[in-house]
Amino acid sequence: MDDVIIIGGSFAGLAAALQLGRARRKVTVLDTGLPRNRFAGHSHGLLGHDHKPPLDILAEARQQLARYPTIGLVNARADSVSGAIDDFSVLTGDGESLGARRLILSYGVADQMPDVPGFAESWGTSIVPCPYCDGFEVADQHWGLVWSGPQSHNYVRLYHDWTETLTVFTDGHDISPDIRADLARRNIPVVDGRIAEIAHHRGYITTVNLESGRNTAVDILFAHPRNKPSASLHESLGLATVNTPLGIALKVDERRETSMPGIYAAGDLANPLMPSVTTASSHGAMAGISAQQSMLV
Repeated sequence: MDDVIIIGGSFAGLAAALQLGRARRKVTVLDTGLPRNRFAGHSHGLLGHDHKPPLDILAEARQQLARYPTIGLVNARADSVSGAIDDFSVLTGDGESLGARRLILSYGVADQMPDVPGFAESWGTSIVPCPYCDGFEVADQHWGLVWSGPQSHNYVRLYHDWTETLTVFTDGHDISPDIRADLARRNIPVVDGRIAEIAHHRGYITTVNLESGRNTAVDILFAHPRNKPSASLHESLGLATVNTPLGIALKVDERRETSMPGIYAAGDLANPLMPSVTTASSHGAMAGISAQQSMLV
């Protein structure tokens, strides 16, 4: 039996494994090789790895974990989880049953692309969600923001540190008169109407085209499509969740433990705020340390 099984081997999961491996705990990491940021050409803001391709960072991390004899990396999907603290069982997609005293869920979320031609093709290249991840590289350019609800008003204020040129696309959402007045005071134009197409060249936006026929040129488009967890294990376990404007996140305490004793969660799956590789790695490390300390006798 393992000390810990980690389900999901991207930034959060591997950070958890590193802490556990250094504590000489027996760990198995299950991963399907589909990290959320695989569409991005570069990852930013991670100390020591700034502006590196995310898949290269993960490959290097796996190589580094190989020096720890108690860590096993397995390319497999977790199909089901059962049991309780000190006696969890994980059934893999290969039909193998694995046991562990603790679990860490870090299988992340999947972004739900809108049915707009050009959107998915530009995702991660010139349509992005996080200014901390990509804002520096496009500072002082013309930004666009696809309005997704009242929370978008906060993004308007946030983006001011990177650019003075911002256009808001309502994409069919209602914006209250008081928010419209604030946008006008900030000299931020609002383009009403549904987006029909993202015109692009190899993923780089040329114009945002509306159903009305109006086309607006921007250099970068920030958007926040809804997402959903990449697996449903938390549902079968009955874990408590938190509703967010973009989807659900697992509810965890300050030690990253979920509502079920012995199960921890980290990464975008358990981050209701703005996700990034930095926070994912930090929360993963905390989950690993917390799981290890919970087994002390």
